[in-house]
Amino acid sequence: MNKFEYNNQMIFHPGYYIKDLIEELEMTQEEFAKRLNVTPKNLSDLLNGKASISETIAKNLSLMLGTGVDVWLNLQINYEQKLIEQRIHEAQQKEESSLKDIDFQYFVNLGLLQPQNEKRQKVLALFKYFSISSFDVMKQPDFLVQFRLQSKANELTILNSNILVQTIINIGRNIKTEPFSLRKLKKHLSSIREMQFESPETFLPRLEKILNECGVAFVLLPSYPKSGVYGAVKWLNKNKVILGMTDRGKYSDVFWFSFAHELAHVMQKRIKKTFIAYNEIEIIENFEEEANNFARDFLIPSEKYEVFKTINSIEQNDILEFAKLINAHPGIVVGRLQKDKIIEYNQYNKLKTRYQFSFDNYKNEKSVN
Repeated sequence: MNKFEYNNQMIFHPGYYIKDLIEELEMTQEEFAKRLNVTPKNLSDLLNGKASISETIAKNLSLMLGTGVDVWLNLQINYEQKLIEQRIHEAQQKEESSLKDIDFQYFVNLGLLQPQNEKRQKVLALFKYFSISSFDVMKQPDFLVQFRLQSKANELTILNSNILVQTIINIGRNIKTEPFSLRKLKKHLSSIREMQFESPETFLPRLEKILNECGVAFVLLPSYPKSGVYGAVKWLNKNKVILGMTDRGKYSDVFWFSFAHELAHVMQKRIKKTFIAYNEIEIIENFEEEANNFARDFLIPSEKYEVFKTINSIEQNDILEFAKLINAHPGIVVGRLQKDKIIEYNQYNKLKTRYQFSFDNYKNEKSVN
């Protein structure tokens, strides 16, 4: 190909001009090749746009025709630049088809990206924010994490899961923390557990402060559509780890179990591994089971729970008394009993607390735009 149309203009390969020049000189291609000191095949490839002008050919053309070397090199550079621009345009059009699967407004609402009307601008904004060259990158199941249950990880889920995890990482990078200290973190566990009795507007600022002082960047985001992710842990280096969560579920028992699960991953200190908590994920790895066990015991001591759940026909008063005994919110006890199928999911829900998280200050505090 020695010419193509781009932006309503015809773009010509340098070989196109050389071909015209040969005709003006009334030479055959074979004779011109000899005078230029190249093989006929090399010249043919150049004339047909299959080869580029090398520095040697540019030098020989300059000497043979009395032109500057830059004339020929600039022709080649301009052609290649326009060719790349055309391919970028074609690639962008292809990438625009993925926008239907991405909630761009989610990032605008959080102040992470500026509103855009054109699809092309949305693609470019997302590419820059995620530091990618194609959405296909984020459709790979091993891009950020290894999905542990491949049968449930379709392409759409993988794309949006990676989008959410990358967003958590981007925000977490911009949160200042002290160097990580497992000793400090363990000292604060009892204080953190007490927060289950408080409202989010009360405990969230304190929780963030404690975690930051321990080297943990805490990121809480609204649920992201079609991702299934409700938590993630990513080490940036040995001194800083990101613990990310979404407001999935909204109820306090879901929030605190999810938080304790991710906190366990932090304390496992597997610096080279990225963890995600994924909806309905199958537990097949020891460190996942370990994190689940920690979360259960953190909220409800296992020995006391094993005795309590043997009560026949558990009533509301039983739950209230047991919650008081272990210093736990009754709603967390209800959530555990429901999860273990000891009571039905529609029983005693009035004891559960539904959280209302506010992200109004998000733009000012955590924007990375």
